[in-house]
Amino acid sequence: MAVPASPQHPRGYGILLLTLLLKALATTASACNHLRPQDATFSHDSLQLLRDMAPTLPQLCPQHNASCSFNDTILDTSNTRQADKTTHDILQHLFTILSSPSTPAHWNDSQRQSLLNRIHRYTQHLEQCLDSSDTRSRMRWPRNLHLTIKKHFSCLHTFLQDNDYSACAWEHVRLQARAWFLHIHNLTGNTRT
Repeated sequence: MAVPASPQHPRGYGILLLTLLLKALATTASACNHLRPQDATFSHDSLQLLRDMAPTLPQLCPQHNASCSFNDTILDTSNTRQADKTTHDILQHLFTILSSPSTPAHWNDSQRQSLLNRIHRYTQHLEQCLDSSDTRSRMRWPRNLHLTIKKHFSCLHTFLQDNDYSACAWEHVRLQARAWFLHIHNLTGNTRT
């Protein structure tokens, strides 16, 4: 006849729980550490691809009056998690707009695909980091920031439609994308140093 196992002392459960918690925190930290080297080059390399994919237009563009202004001071944060969430949201919007089938014919599609792949990979890394950090933090993201970013990109979509997806309208969007990559550089640089 088998002897029943002796009940464990409550302190044993506490030690086991502490060990599991420490492992989870270490996993979270390592899930986000891989972003640091990428942060240093992501924006620069993305800006280079953006420049390479859209050579200079053959004609001068008239001054477009896109009322898609954005107050970039709301991006100022020293909170790494908030910066990651903001960067993730911006990249999702950039991916959506730059993956449009109506991009101008003079854009280099190979360079555009490389940029989209780069955005996609970095977004996936951010998702891993954000998912793993959700186990220890339930911080809410400022709703007005999310809505402001969404409104800005919605305005850019409308601008493209109103201008029949012209090469000049796309040039304006490309310049906006350039500004967003600079914002991402500032976000990631300010919170990971």
